[in-house]
Amino acid sequence: MSFAAIRAPLRRQALSASFKRAELRTSSFRKYSTEAPPAAKSNTGLYVGLGAVVLGGGVAYYLYGSSSETAKVTSTALKSAAQSAKVATNFVPTKEDYQKVYNRIAEVIDDADDYDNGSFGPVVLRLAWHASGTYDKATGTGGSNYATMRFQPESLHGANAGLHVARELMEKIKQEFSWISYGDLWTLAGVAAVQEMAGPKVPWRPGRIDGFESHVPPDGRLPDASQGASHIRDIFYRMGFDDQEIVALCGAHALGRCHADRSGYDGPWTFSPTMFTNDFYKLLFDEKWVWKKWNGPKQLEDKKTKSLMMLPTDYVLTQDKSFKKYAKAYADDVDLFFKDFSAAFAKLLELGVPTQQFVASESWIMQTVDEQKS
Repeated sequence: MSFAAIRAPLRRQALSASFKRAELRTSSFRKYSTEAPPAAKSNTGLYVGLGAVVLGGGVAYYLYGSSSETAKVTSTALKSAAQSAKVATNFVPTKEDYQKVYNRIAEVIDDADDYDNGSFGPVVLRLAWHASGTYDKATGTGGSNYATMRFQPESLHGANAGLHVARELMEKIKQEFSWISYGDLWTLAGVAAVQEMAGPKVPWRPGRIDGFESHVPPDGRLPDASQGASHIRDIFYRMGFDDQEIVALCGAHALGRCHADRSGYDGPWTFSPTMFTNDFYKLLFDEKWVWKKWNGPKQLEDKKTKSLMMLPTDYVLTQDKSFKKYAKAYADDVDLFFKDFSAAFAKLLELGVPTQQFVASESWIMQTVDEQKS
């Protein structure tokens, strides 16, 4: 059975007596973007049909059937042009269609039984993060546009170990909603994971297209947890983030845990790994951290309970002067953290996507499952 019924009281215990889960979600609702205008009835069927019209005929058959790189590149260009044409003519699925996908994602996330504290949310969020965090602003390559983690060697990159779990979950949803691109599906799943685990609202809009193996970025573009401040800046500056955004994005470590059989590291960052809070920062400063004595890679553990862990790249946030300033601010103010994380994460999810491909000039705010029930 679903672990949700068991996890609900545990979640409430993780919050102070003055903050119930519903109140937390209500307080975290922030309108950072203009809501989409009222939509016409669903265009899902029309959208599917458009693909057959625009890409139909002998030329399309050759492009999608041929294994040559030239054909693949040309095919991708056609898909991108078709996406831009849909945007220009407003011939796209409605926000209501994407809300249905969001709702299905929320169901799948919550139906985790005993997997990692009863939620697939953290691993799905990690999929969205890693699929987007390969962007290089200098070359314009990488990012969420082509969903290239579907292919080797990216799917086998060390930083993506264990993400087959999330990709397989999303594949089931893709079978139900075949019209959505993998890039849109994975990033929308990241939004759903944050929001359904009581985090802030994250602005999002569709428009990504699927690419080929030739679009796979090189290994080494994601953070290496064993490194220090200079490495962190190299990774995030390459994507176009500043120190404040770096620290805000690191707050996603409030969720989930490391697995020794995947990354080599082991343990959760917080005591409530399925609740989106600012506890990651609070624990960094409130607990005494010591190096863990074990046969695995170098990581820290809290001296008091020895049940929590921090990565070397996490601990850097307390040592680097610029990083520390923002980390301390987020430890002291959860609303500030929610606001800054929402903005930085929304930016991350759009990296590598040409602006003309987006179906809306303003991002959308997707409703949580609880909001739709009220």
